[in-house]
Amino acid sequence: MRGAGFLAIWSDVDAHDLTDYRHWLTREHTTERVTTRGFLASRVFRAARDDINRFFILYELEAPEVLDGEAYLARLNAPTPWSQRIMPKLGNFIRGGGVTVARAGRGEGATIVALRVETLPAAPQELAEMLVACDGVAAVQIGATDEARTSVRTTEKGMRKEEGFFAGLLLVEGLDVGSLQGALSQLRTIAPDVLSRASEAEIYQGMFAIDARIADGA
Repeated sequence: MRGAGFLAIWSDVDAHDLTDYRHWLTREHTTERVTTRGFLASRVFRAARDDINRFFILYELEAPEVLDGEAYLARLNAPTPWSQRIMPKLGNFIRGGGVTVARAGRGEGATIVALRVETLPAAPQELAEMLVACDGVAAVQIGATDEARTSVRTTEKGMRKEEGFFAGLLLVEGLDVGSLQGALSQLRTIAPDVLSRASEAEIYQGMFAIDARIADGA
């Protein structure tokens, strides 16, 4: 991760829409996003569960100002026909972006926990470094959501049935599920206030990634 900003999105997809959704994401939507000025990369993850098709998308931004910048808003106000078909079908849609306040570790883990938190840690960099020291943890990121920039009304936002919001993002990237479980155990010990007001600690597996440098050369 190179940028100072992030955009995180969760959504559920019905089984009969799954093929269309995955093709839309990997063949159009993420490429469209990372070729927008200020977007650096996109990573797509799928929840490791059998009862629901739940996805998490993380966009890396040059800065949080990208969220309400002219280039991105132009995209949001001119959704493609494929996006117009997909957007109304997304359930439990949660979206938020802002500034990355802490980052520790190196590389990327294929197995992650992406927690939506309502209480940001008092010392985010210290917490990130303590978690990345856990066995099998590759990287940790903590972000603070900018509600004003995230909540701008757009054509695309109006196409969705609902949109949840959250105060911050705590992302832990591990080598395997056991590593993440160990990091969560550590988090309960050192920052119980953060975890007590967080979303369910779901495990996600990496599914697809695209970098702006690759997309621009396609």
